[in-house]
Amino acid sequence: MPADQDPGAERLSREDLSILALENETVAGHTGKVILLHGSLDTGQLRAALGGRLHRAPRLSLRLAEIAGVPWWVPDPDLDLDYHVVESSPAGAADDAAFRAWVAAIFARHLDRSRPLWRIDVLPGLAAGRSALVWRIHHALADGMTAMRMASAVLWDEGPVIAPRAARPHRPLAGAAGRGGGGAGGGAHPFGDLMSAAREVPQPWLRSPFDGHIDARRSVAFSTAGLDGLRRVSRATGGATVNDAVLTVVSGGLRRWLEAHHGHLGPVRVKVPVSLHGPPPGHGHGHDAARPGNRDSFFCVDLPLGPPDPLDRLAVIQHATRVRKRGHDAQHLDALMRELAHVPQLSHFAERALSHARSFALNVSNVPGPRQPVHVLGRPVQAMYSLAEIGEHHALRIAVVSLAGTLNFGLVADPTLLSDVDQLAAGLDAEAAALTACLPPG
Repeated sequence: MPADQDPGAERLSREDLSILALENETVAGHTGKVILLHGSLDTGQLRAALGGRLHRAPRLSLRLAEIAGVPWWVPDPDLDLDYHVVESSPAGAADDAAFRAWVAAIFARHLDRSRPLWRIDVLPGLAAGRSALVWRIHHALADGMTAMRMASAVLWDEGPVIAPRAARPHRPLAGAAGRGGGGAGGGAHPFGDLMSAAREVPQPWLRSPFDGHIDARRSVAFSTAGLDGLRRVSRATGGATVNDAVLTVVSGGLRRWLEAHHGHLGPVRVKVPVSLHGPPPGHGHGHDAARPGNRDSFFCVDLPLGPPDPLDRLAVIQHATRVRKRGHDAQHLDALMRELAHVPQLSHFAERALSHARSFALNVSNVPGPRQPVHVLGRPVQAMYSLAEIGEHHALRIAVVSLAGTLNFGLVADPTLLSDVDQLAAGLDAEAAALTACLPPG
């Protein structure tokens, strides 16, 4: 059977192709999950477990192929788990700094495009009887929501319930009606595409503290905050969301970092990815894990670094995100980019403009993870962090994922432009504590 007639084959989407095009000698196209476990882990047993579960996430068995000049995802009949699940024994990795250096070195390595675009590095013996996994998945294969569904399908001992990002299905937009959508959703403006795009255009008066030509090396750092405390302080302020609180913590961490570097405390513009998958139709394995790999958009907001009071910053951020949500900015921008895809010159121009350092300084993503504790081969997962690749002129990226009552921040940076990413992570710790301390008594 020809590869393009295989029922498991898929043509690459516009999003897939755009992500692959970003990769070069200094930029890798994958995301990652750093998973810390209580107890030592046998790599052979992990390979065997994954081998028996890969059918639950068919995309993990797909590799790139070109058929008649067209890129496809095709099933790999020779998938080799000895390559995809490997054991590492770096010297001195029991030390926190050495462990982060090991993670950064792994994350900087490109995935082999001749194979399915994922790999798990296992560190079976850490201090205090722990072990670790670093799971790299190419962003062209899976966005954040899809990656978490894959973890639920093939990695966790029992599939946890993944909290959907949106409480309601995304309503179809007027711009999408010709592509299978219905009429305009409530609140959609007939010029919504243009209004949304106008909010995302480059702003030449803004300077990014992370603008520069990046190197191939990476550094990583981690920070953790209590989800319940941030949720309660958000509700107490009159309708803010947990993601508003996340952005407030990031703004405070950036404020502390810039103060230490005698930097300007004007606004820093961040790109906020928005999942367009919609709520999953059911729980468990199979259908959820097999959904398309990339279905997201974004909006940008200016993080206010001037106000020292975290509640003041939260109020500004809440207003900015509410405007973009009520305007359906992420959905309108997605519809506009799909229309521009019919005119390649305009599409390429728009993509370059929207990825410029004057459009945003850094990307801050937030993906819901398991609500309850999870295990890998009977070993409790103590912590999980997401990592996402940086890009040219964007030397820092922050990815957030939740796990059983915690919010975990993973920071990836270019050490030649940002040498003290661990200090920035410490600032996030302090800001999360400061924001939670604003809770009213009782």
